[in-house]
Amino acid sequence: MKKYALLSVGELLVDLIGTELADSILATTTFERFQGGSPANMAANMARLGQHVALISCVGNDNLGAFLKAEVAQTGIDINYIVTDPLQPSSIVIVSRTKGTPDFIAYRTADRMLLPHHISNELLSESAIFHTTCFALSQEPAQSTIVDAAKRANLLGCRVSIDCNYAPQIWPDRQQAWQVISEYCGQDGLVKLSEDDAERLYGHKVEEEQILSDFHAMGADLICLTKGGDGSVISYNKGTEKITVGVKPIDVIDATGAGDAYWAGFLTAFSEGATPAICASAGANLAAKKLVTKGPLPAQVDKNILYTP
Repeated sequence: MKKYALLSVGELLVDLIGTELADSILATTTFERFQGGSPANMAANMARLGQHVALISCVGNDNLGAFLKAEVAQTGIDINYIVTDPLQPSSIVIVSRTKGTPDFIAYRTADRMLLPHHISNELLSESAIFHTTCFALSQEPAQSTIVDAAKRANLLGCRVSIDCNYAPQIWPDRQQAWQVISEYCGQDGLVKLSEDDAERLYGHKVEEEQILSDFHAMGADLICLTKGGDGSVISYNKGTEKITVGVKPIDVIDATGAGDAYWAGFLTAFSEGATPAICASAGANLAAKKLVTKGPLPAQVDKNILYTP
């Protein structure tokens, strides 16, 4: 057993989320402050399930940074590896509240200032899964830092995971994004992406088989393609096996963070040795709970929810 079920690396930032449902930020008038950042949310969700997790992030030497560290600490995440940049302020993302993919504007500052010495081999060897996002990989110096750490993680027996949440407004150089994502996924990666993520990454709609083929060609071991109300497709063992898992219909209250909840449930089951089908069902169950919850999940979530038929 490793000390940490998950070592999540990347953005810890302030989400200013609209208080009413709206199609865009333009139509949103009031915002509420939350701790945000997909790697932080992933770690928080797994901590809520009772997993021992750590977060490597960078915040500013300001009151927003103090707020973020305090919020993360309440979830049970080990915050000893959150660093403070003396010059850059804490990052902020403004997000619309929506039942679909949200509109957002990112103000990137301290979150991208991760450096190689922030991710030690000792910490990687103590972790079962090393996880990051396209957002975290999109800017230097964090980009080179995280890719190098993924290579070291793979050699040290720590599984490499990515939420391939590509967005052109965050990472406008699509060709570079493909190169960096390929290098990262080539470490026997566990990859999660949605159909929307894939369309943004390719720049056009693309068939399921091409997505799976391309990511396995990069070197990914397992790919989870989420398809909204149509469930998910899991291609694993380097693409030699594939399953489709459906979802139950629910009345959506808040879709923000549902992808993080899904992957947190999936990886929690994965870390416990569950089959890909059970992992996908676990992810869907936690995502369903998030979809009917305004704002973040409760401070504690019964892990049995993952395995409820």
